[in-house]
Amino acid sequence: MLKPFSQLNSQLKRRLNALLCALPLLASGPLLAANPDDNWQQTLEEAKGQTVYFNAWGGSPEINAYLVWAGQELVRDYQVKLVQVKVDDIAQSVSQLLANKQAGKQAGKQAGGPIDLLWVNGENFKALKEQGLLGAPFTAELPNMALVDSILPVSEDFTLPVEGLEAPWGIGQLNLMVDTEEVARAPTSAAALLAWAKAHPGRFTYPKPPQFHGSSFLKQILLELTPDPAPLYREATDAEFIRITAPLWAWLDELHPALWRKGKLFPTSAAETRQLLDDGELAMAISFNPQEAQSAAQIGALPPSVEAVAMEKGALTNSHFLAIPFNASARAGAKVVANFLLSPAAQARKANPAFWGDPSVLRADALPDPAKGQPALRFKAVAEPHPSWQLKLEAAWAERYGH
Repeated sequence: MLKPFSQLNSQLKRRLNALLCALPLLASGPLLAANPDDNWQQTLEEAKGQTVYFNAWGGSPEINAYLVWAGQELVRDYQVKLVQVKVDDIAQSVSQLLANKQAGKQAGKQAGGPIDLLWVNGENFKALKEQGLLGAPFTAELPNMALVDSILPVSEDFTLPVEGLEAPWGIGQLNLMVDTEEVARAPTSAAALLAWAKAHPGRFTYPKPPQFHGSSFLKQILLELTPDPAPLYREATDAEFIRITAPLWAWLDELHPALWRKGKLFPTSAAETRQLLDDGELAMAISFNPQEAQSAAQIGALPPSVEAVAMEKGALTNSHFLAIPFNASARAGAKVVANFLLSPAAQARKANPAFWGDPSVLRADALPDPAKGQPALRFKAVAEPHPSWQLKLEAAWAERYGH
């Protein structure tokens, strides 16, 4: 027989009272957990008035102009100031962060650093991740991550799991920007490119590695010349590297005498090769943006006869990302910037060849109507090798050809 409430012992009374008080919360379910929208609102409030220093490659006038536009939007809508810190190679920023971390350990404390956001991928992401130079995972906090097309290569970066440490920003595919008035039949294989260069000496070249486009060209040709690419997608061993890259060095030994300046001098940037193409010194130049040829032609930076052409076997393809360092001074502001750059409006403008032409990472149904027809993957895609191959390629190239 149940006892009246008044006759129950004090310990049981306390348990029943606690249960009765909890019933309304139990019935409401989700109210027990923090509301993600509330968390994002808190981030927005914290970000107001912050200045975000964004370390990004500064070699493209179109990209730089796009970031100026983004900065204007961010100030107006979120009271966040975006400052692009233009760098030639993001590896410089990685080294700076490593020095910051070592100095912080020596001082016994870690002050806020000078970098709030990084444009990064590949071997630089590998270094940031392995050295503990990134903050906590943050992408799950960004509302616009829900719009990202998961079919695209956005969960891995050069075979390394992203794990929320960087937000996808765009898709790149290596291609040749070919002046069709100068090149009757564009080469779409390593063998055809070598034959064309030999028949037209001085009319082709590539940027000097470790510049991004130069290193990417080495990887593209290595993939072209490797019958079984499986070893390229795991950590490179010395023995495998020597064996697999031998055809690449033989190919380059044949190519270099036919290059611009006979391979004795290499352009220092993709912008320089594009200018040489526009000046008529080159008939082809390397790009990692499948819409750059169209975009540059629209603004008069290249002749209208220039078109993008990819290797028939497949274009080297990767995603580029936004990451927040471990010691960012404006972490909330960096999240707001990353989320804005993933917004439909920002992604559609970025994909428009009139502004930048960099393909969107969002699902087509998330983009405004004018951008729906711009595919992220324009060419057949070949994935990036493990980043260890790039590091070894750059070192071996410098030993062989670095003058």
